[in-house]
Formats: sequence, C-alpha cells, structure tokens
Amino acid sequence: MITIDEQIFTYRKQLKSKLDPMRYEHSLSVSYTCMALAMRYGYDLRKAELAGLLHDCAKRYGDNELIVKCQKHGIVLTEGEKKAPAVIHAAYGAWMAEHKFGIQDPEILSAIRCHTTGKPQMGILDKILYIADYIEPRRNKASNLDEMRYLAFQDLDQTMYKILEGTLAYLKRKNASVDSITWQSYEYFREITGRTLKDEVVF
Repeated sequence: MITIDEQIFTYRKQLKSKLDPMRYEHSLSVSYTCMALAMRYGYDLRKAELAGLLHDCAKRYGDNELIVKCQKHGIVLTEGEKKAPAVIHAAYGAWMAEHKFGIQDPEILSAIRCHTTGKPQMGILDKILYIADYIEPRRNKASNLDEMRYLAFQDLDQTMYKILEGTLAYLKRKNASVDSITWQSYEYFREITGRTLKDEVVF
C-alpha cells in the first residue's frame, strides 16, 4: 500500500515535469507554509501539504486554454471569473486534483478551488492555503508582507481581511476586473472581524 509520503513524492515529480521551475518552487514553498500554519492551528499536516503542493497544478495552461478546458469538463465559470481570468486556474486546478491526481478529500479540493478569490464561510484549510499562497517565503512584492507573515500566526480571519483589503486596493489601482466572489469574501471577513465602513480602504 502506498503511503501518503510516497504519494506526495510522486506528485512532486509529476509537478516538476509539468510546471516551469519558479512555479514548481512556489508550489513547494506554499506547501511548507501550509504545514507551518497547520502546526500553529492544529490542522492535519499532510492535508495542508497536499493542498499547498497541488494548488497551482493548472498553472501550466494559459487563460484561454483554461476556459476551453473548463467548458470541456463542465466546470461552470461565473461572468466575474471570465472577466478576471487569472483566477480560473483555481477552478480547473481543483478538477485536476480530483481527476488527475486522485484527490477525494473535499477540504483539499475546496481549498484549491477558492485559493484565488476566497469565499464566505471558508474552512480552516481554505484559509490556510489562501494565506500561505500570499505569504510564502519566495513572495517579495507586496508592501505588507512582514505584517501579514506575523499576523498569519496570530489570527487567520484578521489576516484574510487584511489580504483581501489589500488585494482589492491593488486591483483598483491597476483598473483590473475583480471577481464577485472576492468582493463577497471581503465583505464577509470585514463583518466577522468587526470592521466598520470607516475602517476600510476606499475602493
């Protein structure tokens, strides 16, 4: 019987042969960061590692190719996703994790599916992966990384709020389309963290 560690090593080999080197290194880094957060919050380490490792498995494809593949496999995309195609690899990545890598765990599939947009009422693995993707050690562009890396090990919900707030502000500056689920996620975490309208960045 194949152990979970052997399975993970097999997945690493498969990903290394399909992803560009920097994307593969990012995937490894996210998986380790997921495990660190899982240790902090008492979550299953191997499930966290798998989610992190596979979260970008669909990044080998371009945006238009992803849309075609989603249509082929009956993956319903929202109008917001079509207008912000950078998030679509999450939808197809969840499909690949299930059908190409044999992942059946609904928490892992959910985390991969929402790692680009978040969603209201996220589970702990959903939040761990979303945050790990933002704070992993190879990230270096966001101005608030030090703050987010500290906050991630204090409070997942507050970290989600701050990352979503910063993401929306960044997309506004770039005049880029924002998926509606990202807005819903922001509103959800603003409410549960007790923020008020006067606290938020003006978008």
